[in-house]
Amino acid sequence: MAALAQGSLGKLSLPIRLALGVFMVALTAAAYWLIFYTEVAAKIDAATRQGNELLAELARQQQAQAGYFKDRDELALRQQRQRDLNKALPADTEVAAFLSSIQTVSNVSGVDLKGWQPMDEKTEAFFSKVPMSLELSGRFQQIAKFVHEVGKLDRIINVENIQLTDPKIEGDEVRLKAKCLATTFHVPRAAKPAAPPK
Repeated sequence: MAALAQGSLGKLSLPIRLALGVFMVALTAAAYWLIFYTEVAAKIDAATRQGNELLAELARQQQAQAGYFKDRDELALRQQRQRDLNKALPADTEVAAFLSSIQTVSNVSGVDLKGWQPMDEKTEAFFSKVPMSLELSGRFQQIAKFVHEVGKLDRIINVENIQLTDPKIEGDEVRLKAKCLATTFHVPRAAKPAAPPK
């Protein structure tokens, strides 16, 4: 049969054989194109599109992550600022902390804290006053240092109505008794809303 096919091809003229060869090559190329190349090209196009979509999604996620980190850092700064503000103007009376601060300052300045008397709290529109009457004794410089150190505390404390009395000479020093009003502040609790009528 091969001899018959070869004999049939041998009878054809050269241009027809060339045309037939070109046709067979074109037919093989078309089969390759249809079977392999178009499927592979479609897969490559789909993979390229998916890659572009993933890159776009990655860019969106990186932008969202940057926004998250910015918001997180801003939140941390605001929380730190709130903690600092709560030191200066706490939400509760915190009488024990107030008295502890006064005691610490009296120890540092060298005055003797003889007594203290909490007084009634006074609520204003935006803050509440927490006054405390203090009795101290010490040298004038120690009392002045006490007042100065109270002013440097994180918590807002005013010292007012200072009365220096009963000077006594002890060696080279003059000791005084002092009475004053130390007032601190706090944020008043929000009033509870009234219950709706039934």
